[in-house]
Amino acid sequence: MRSCNPRRGFLALSIPAALAIACAMPVLPAQTPAAPNAPQTAPAWAQPGSATHVQVAPPADFHRPSRNFDTPIGVFEGESDIGAALVPGSASFDAATGQYTIHSAGYNVWYTRDEFRFLWKRMSGDASLAADIDFPDPKGYGDRKAVLMIRQSLDDDAKAAMVALHGAGMAHLAWRPERDVRVQDMEFRIGSRGGRPGGASPDSLVTITARRIGIEKHGDEFAIFLSLDGEPMHQFGPPIKLHLDGPFYVGIGFCSHLPETADTAVLSNVVLENAAGSVK
Repeated sequence: MRSCNPRRGFLALSIPAALAIACAMPVLPAQTPAAPNAPQTAPAWAQPGSATHVQVAPPADFHRPSRNFDTPIGVFEGESDIGAALVPGSASFDAATGQYTIHSAGYNVWYTRDEFRFLWKRMSGDASLAADIDFPDPKGYGDRKAVLMIRQSLDDDAKAAMVALHGAGMAHLAWRPERDVRVQDMEFRIGSRGGRPGGASPDSLVTITARRIGIEKHGDEFAIFLSLDGEPMHQFGPPIKLHLDGPFYVGIGFCSHLPETADTAVLSNVVLENAAGSVK
């Protein structure tokens, strides 16, 4: 269990209030958190990268308790704002279309801690998870991430493996090998010269963005699966090895990569099976 530390987080609280927050992480009743009454400002390290700024890892031992809700949604048992982003997230499910719409802020899903909205189901053993990905706003930050994740806990620094599709088209298989350790990954940037429309010339590199992504857990091996044009899902690269104890949390999520601004991702045609070999 994480030790109590009332000094963590962005806001200065009284000692009793800080202890109450830092020492408990309850699963709350079904609800969507209300927006904060006053705007909050993220520190410089959490601001996204730009021509004049480089995002860096959070300070050592910086953590915020996640906000967890026992709200069943589609095939998932609950939801969390992992890392308690400054702007609370939300999610909805359309049973008619099979679409999950996730709204979330969050500075990143990377480094030694994460901030994102996560829809999850507790599972043990092997698992297969896949989804179509869409970002409704084409102007969102290029490093925003829709993620398929298998996570040891709901803490912001949990050991985890994930497949993510970035707003700018990159896909990756990433993992945090231990709690409170920096994420590692294998990245896939796919493009075409002359084989896709949109280039200024046949020599222009046109980004190919996967339409569907998937993750498979087979024992201690995790693999990324992609479909670029609607073809059957196929594995990209070798699997990575990571041990997770059951039960763990399997689910979908989204991070805007903007600590103070929410964006939206839509994940549809979700396949979730408690078995390996079922990514499709």
